[in-house]
Amino acid sequence: MLAEIGLMALIVAFLLAVYATVVSALGGAKKRPSWVKSARNAAIVAFPMLTVSVAILVYSLYVMDFSLAYVGDVSSRAMSSFLRVTALWGGQAGSILFWAWIMSGFVTAVLAQKWQRDRELMPYFITVAMLTTAFFIGISLFIANPFLRIWHIPGETNLIEALVQPAGALLYTPPDGSGLNPLLRHFGMIGHPPTTYIGFTGFVIPFAFAISALLTGKAREDEWIRTSRRWTLVAWIFLSIGLILGGRWAYDVLGWGGFWGWDPVENAMLMPWLVGTAFLHSVMITEKRGMLKVWSVGLIILTYSLSLFGTFITRTGVISSVHAFGTSALGPVFFVFIGVTFLGSLALMIWRLDLLKTEHELQSFLSREAIFLLQNLLFIAITFVVFLGTIFPILSELFTGTKITVGPPYFQKATAPLFAALLLTMGIAPLVAWRKQSARKLGRMLLVPFLLSLLLAGVWGYSHREQGAAYFALWLTSFVTLLILFEFGKGVRARMVRGENPGVALWRLVGRNHRRYGGYLIHLGVVMIGLAFIGDANFKQETQVALTRGESLTIGDYSLRFDDLRAYAGTDGRDILEASTSLFKNGEFIRELRPRRDFFVVQQQPSTIPAVYATPGADVYVLLVGWEEISFNSSTFKVYINPLINWAWIGGFMLILGTFVAAWPQAVGQRKKSYVLKPARLRPQPGSGD
Repeated sequence: MLAEIGLMALIVAFLLAVYATVVSALGGAKKRPSWVKSARNAAIVAFPMLTVSVAILVYSLYVMDFSLAYVGDVSSRAMSSFLRVTALWGGQAGSILFWAWIMSGFVTAVLAQKWQRDRELMPYFITVAMLTTAFFIGISLFIANPFLRIWHIPGETNLIEALVQPAGALLYTPPDGSGLNPLLRHFGMIGHPPTTYIGFTGFVIPFAFAISALLTGKAREDEWIRTSRRWTLVAWIFLSIGLILGGRWAYDVLGWGGFWGWDPVENAMLMPWLVGTAFLHSVMITEKRGMLKVWSVGLIILTYSLSLFGTFITRTGVISSVHAFGTSALGPVFFVFIGVTFLGSLALMIWRLDLLKTEHELQSFLSREAIFLLQNLLFIAITFVVFLGTIFPILSELFTGTKITVGPPYFQKATAPLFAALLLTMGIAPLVAWRKQSARKLGRMLLVPFLLSLLLAGVWGYSHREQGAAYFALWLTSFVTLLILFEFGKGVRARMVRGENPGVALWRLVGRNHRRYGGYLIHLGVVMIGLAFIGDANFKQETQVALTRGESLTIGDYSLRFDDLRAYAGTDGRDILEASTSLFKNGEFIRELRPRRDFFVVQQQPSTIPAVYATPGADVYVLLVGWEEISFNSSTFKVYINPLINWAWIGGFMLILGTFVAAWPQAVGQRKKSYVLKPARLRPQPGSGD
């Protein structure tokens, strides 16, 4: 009975979403405020309806109602109640419903907050946002319905999945379910999908504001830009968290010793993140100087479209990936929706180009506007390279009949120079003035950090002379880090002149300009993540050796001794084979490591769990990859030394912290004060912030 209530709530939510889409468009076109208000109310009510559907599906997972096909597919009695609840997004149908629910929540949040201030934009905002919401609800209702029951016709062996009882069929409840995919039973995958979904769906809000501004002729005004920037920042931070958690999951679960493998689904997440980052930079110029309006609108259209494309790859199985769901009927529907949305939005932007004329011309190639424009070009170039490599299997199959996949070497070689240039501009941009910058003055500001970075890189490079590319990369990261730290130091010293101690000076410095110094922290986090990529590409060591009990292998300064191997049954439906090893460094015992292989009986699927010894400088990553079946007297181990890997997680934390600092609302008094400027101070000075 509960499942039927969930289904009815889903149907009502779909009808409300369609109603809101159509009536808001008609209300805007015919200037009928009452119609628009009715559409707004329908859009808001759709959210609690979806909440009912989601809550009932979660409850069905919790109580193990295996008569629902979805519950039987993604849960089992051996799973903990917590894992059963998180299985909501562990399968195709549940994740689509969850997706629609989050998107509806975003729309409801906007309609609850922005109704009065953005009243002129609201008719078309509701139309665009609810069109997308209705599309996802429709998929959940008609293609991937999570409330399908399992039916059995007496005398036949086949089971039927259907919403309505087939003629002569009886409801069938299996004694147990298949259980969640073993690869998804990790804290990273518990947090990774929801944050990614929030990031993807969140981009519908700035997209809807941009389209409504074009449709209403309000694209010249700045209010939609400020609103879009704030909502983009929300989506961007959640997508950032999703990327970091996904990398941690890959490192802990997939057993290949890395955190980023240029997998198609990883790329599908990276592309909207890149273009969304470009939009956040572009919109600064649009807000401050009235420039790059076409760029800003085009970038948010592309960000939203790439979010849909990421959903398309993940949900349809069109490209093989360890992260993706299996092949489904969603492909053609998604493809058409993405194409119509993207091409329609571009056509609208071209039609409204007269509203997007720049208010100021670029005065100098040595200016902050020019640096930001260069950054945008680099972001787009990286996105294009990643997009081409991601869809290459589809293109090759289309034109040659053979599916050819490009591997990490393509992505690494093609994107490395672009990322290096982007990192350099990231460090220099805050020092460059708006409008025009004196080259001599900029050179003086760069000189000391440049010389110190050469010294730091030289000390390191002396012992690694054979690593030319790594030497350059480490010099670059040192240079950008010093530029950022010097900016903090300059501000702290200026406040210390007033008698403040360093801690108070730093706190008040950041507190008076959240966006500027939060941005610096974000840049610092990106540099730290870059260190992890440098270590992975240039200094990673690996070996694979078969050992008998008591034997050791050596890799770098470490040695690993095989002590024992034992098999035992786990508590959640898995058989565990665990090795005991001892790790030594320069002959001194460090700790015991226990790599293992878990075999999930119900799914008949193995999972390799590494044992990791982590330090700030490097990880020792040990895998059990083979063993003697009868006596367990010998085992084969694969061992990686992963230098600088932990800077990926430290940098991720720094990036998230910086985003919260940048997004923290400015105090009212400080906000008002910032708008009262003397004429002599109207022109920002180098390094004066955003």
